[in-house]
Amino acid sequence: MNSAIAESRPAIPAAEERVGKYDWTALASDLDDYGCAVLEKLLTQEECRDLAALYPREEHFRSHIHMARHGFGRGEYRYFRYPLPDLLGGLRTALYPRLAPVANQWNKRMGIDTQYPDSHADFIKACHDAGQVRPTPLLLQYVPGDFNCLHQDLYGDLAFPLQVAILLSEPGEDFTGGEFVLTEQRPRMQSRAEVVPLRQGDAVAFAVHNRPVQGSKGNYRVNLRHGVSRVRSGKRHTVGIIFHDAR
Repeated sequence: MNSAIAESRPAIPAAEERVGKYDWTALASDLDDYGCAVLEKLLTQEECRDLAALYPREEHFRSHIHMARHGFGRGEYRYFRYPLPDLLGGLRTALYPRLAPVANQWNKRMGIDTQYPDSHADFIKACHDAGQVRPTPLLLQYVPGDFNCLHQDLYGDLAFPLQVAILLSEPGEDFTGGEFVLTEQRPRMQSRAEVVPLRQGDAVAFAVHNRPVQGSKGNYRVNLRHGVSRVRSGKRHTVGIIFHDAR
């Protein structure tokens, strides 16, 4: 991989150790059952504050999006540029191989031929070979009245079917409202909503687009979207780890 876009390597061993402490069998089961799974206390309070403090520092970012201009809701976010901050790059690299087996199993159950490589470096190379070269990890900021419409983070033909969001602010202290929400559209049935309670430093892994559900006649696909409910007070920061890059 080009050294100019490679994720920072020193943080990877620490990130792998941190990520490896979770019960990934239980997390995979939650992903299968609900389309999401919570990794409690993935980041410390200090790490959360440090990441949130990057928001006004434009040198870390490649673009700045105001949601209202695009009909995405209200609020704003910035896409990081390469190289990613050590902590973020390390977590992106360490989380991917834990989620790839779930992604591969899902595709097999849904009859999708695509299988994902074991390492994130190999997957990113495939993205870049396909012309998807812009980094997608992002830092989001919400103030009172802001919200994020239900959406899917798809940026090109190659898309990894799981992503991770980490709450950097403390509910009830830094902000109120602003719950993370998933909706699941099921064929010939009413949609199902899932509100995911998070504390500062908690991460949620969740389906980007589709996931399989076992029915009486085999597996069928459900379509998922995610968003954030209206922030009532304070300021809310979240970092999003998307594993594919964008065109």
